[in-house]
Amino acid sequence: MGKHVQSYELKKVIQIAGAPAPIGPYSQAVLKENTLYVSGQIPMNPLNGELVTGDIRVQTKAVLNNIKNLVEAASLKMDDIVKCSIFILDMNDFSEINEVYADYFGEQPPARETVQVSGLPKNVSIEISCIAIR
Repeated sequence: MGKHVQSYELKKVIQIAGAPAPIGPYSQAVLKENTLYVSGQIPMNPLNGELVTGDIRVQTKAVLNNIKNLVEAASLKMDDIVKCSIFILDMNDFSEINEVYADYFGEQPPARETVQVSGLPKNVSIEISCIAIR
């Protein structure tokens, strides 16, 4: 009986202008076979590198727009996201974040957790990462 060798697609790094440039040694997103891993996105304007200020709704929308741009750059849709991780500084912002979050996902939103943390990069109030599958 001969050996069966399976070929695997190499990982593809997704770097686009429509999401903030990494502020450390990581990729914006990585596509491996049919799975896209999106690094934590913060409320940063990708065009000028400035933090998006305003209430938590405005910041959440900026984060989800960055995620949407990365997902679409990998030829996927927001509906292909199966898991999100949300990190926030203040659990009192939870309901407002949910209002914005719901606008980006249909009736079958991804699995997720929301965790209050003591600090985030650049002292932002929210960071979201996700996994999408084709």
